[in-house]
Amino acid sequence: MLNNKLLFGKLDEFVDRLKVLENQMSDPEIIKNVSGYRKLAIERSDLLDKIALFSNYKNNYEEVNRLKSIIQESTEEEDFLELVEEELKVLKGKQNKLIENIEEFLIEPDPNDDKDIIIEIRAGTGGEEAALFAADLYRMYAYYAEKCGIKVEVINSSPTPIGGFKEIIFSLEGSKVYKRFKFESGIHRVQRVPSTETAGRIHTSAVSVAVLAAAEEMDLEININDLKVDVYRSSGAGGQSVNTTDSAVRITHLPTGVVVTCQDERSQIKNKAKALKVLRAKLYDHAQLEQASKISQDRKKQVGSGDRSEKIRTYNFPDRRVTDHRISLTLYKIEQILAGDLDELISGLQSAEKELKLKQNK
Repeated sequence: MLNNKLLFGKLDEFVDRLKVLENQMSDPEIIKNVSGYRKLAIERSDLLDKIALFSNYKNNYEEVNRLKSIIQESTEEEDFLELVEEELKVLKGKQNKLIENIEEFLIEPDPNDDKDIIIEIRAGTGGEEAALFAADLYRMYAYYAEKCGIKVEVINSSPTPIGGFKEIIFSLEGSKVYKRFKFESGIHRVQRVPSTETAGRIHTSAVSVAVLAAAEEMDLEININDLKVDVYRSSGAGGQSVNTTDSAVRITHLPTGVVVTCQDERSQIKNKAKALKVLRAKLYDHAQLEQASKISQDRKKQVGSGDRSEKIRTYNFPDRRVTDHRISLTLYKIEQILAGDLDELISGLQSAEKELKLKQNK
């Protein structure tokens, strides 16, 4: 049950914080700092939503109490009291909905939810069939991103001769991207008859997906002296040369041994910029995992712990079935899902996370 005194106190805090933010955002020095200003703008937008919600609840709560007093103290005719009771019933229904929304706001948000992301898809067991399914997953995410107005950019890829990917790395930029895609990390298993199978037998293959929050400079500082940069000639599927200059870039972070490569652009400068973007995301992800491990074991209790060795989903073609094993959700529409219809899966995972966090807060 919500403590209304604390809740209304929170509303006052939000209003005071909004005034501070708006003063900061009018400061010419802050306006010049693009990333800093963007961070303040995101916080302001979030505050405005909270103020509107909490104000609606407060107004509704006060009106409910006013109508209760009328019913208890009134000497009015029965017809009038019936109208008041009917209005009270409507307001109580609205109050319950507002309480649900407030509980969601009171859940501590994931600090990465607003960030853009980098997704790495790698073919695992299953050879060429796994590589083909890696391409299917890339297209699935690209279709969904396009539907949501999210920008997709390939950073690096290792295509196979028949249209698959041994590995593909791409970025997604837009609104609440990490919040939408964060549950996709893990092992995706496919069961189907490969196009190369002559006997019609069903094969099981696996593909790993890693979702990394794109880190900004304010999130993580990289010492240039910690980097070893190598350049070499790009090559395509089957070793076929796609560039006659040393435009491909490989960056090694010496303290951690993390290595990233990029060869999709013809420009060495662009490849280096993309490789640094991936490196920053990997180092940020590594730092977060270490911090979560030190703080508590709660991560293991979450909906998808972030363990990329965890089998999270199975795509069964003969039955047209997609099953998310973390929330025991099975949908019989594999064609639509691979065409980017991920809303039901994503909303199911988000609801499960919300329920889990509410239980932990009680």
